[in-house]
Amino acid sequence: MPFKHMSVATLQSLLNEKPVTLIDIRDPASFAAGHIEGAQHIGNHNLEQFLAEADRSLPLVVCCYHGNSSQGAADYFNQQGFEESYSLDGGFTAWPAS
Repeated sequence: MPFKHMSVATLQSLLNEKPVTLIDIRDPASFAAGHIEGAQHIGNHNLEQFLAEADRSLPLVVCCYHGNSSQGAADYFNQQGFEESYSLDGGFTAWPAS
């Protein structure tokens, strides 16, 4: 099954309901400047370790800047055996400032 899209509102609800693996694939400086609480920064430097340790049964939500790059990444993680992988529509720019 291919990756799916997830709205910001759906993610906000999901984070309150059950465990979710939330990853942010933006550059390290952008991640450091601000990210969704609980998100892990994933890049080439730690991708292999993440794949080795991740629970593939949990929903995986990929966040990028605007929701474009995350689609390819969600598809990639889907191919790596994640049961549910999602691209966050609108990316971090759509996440309400807290």
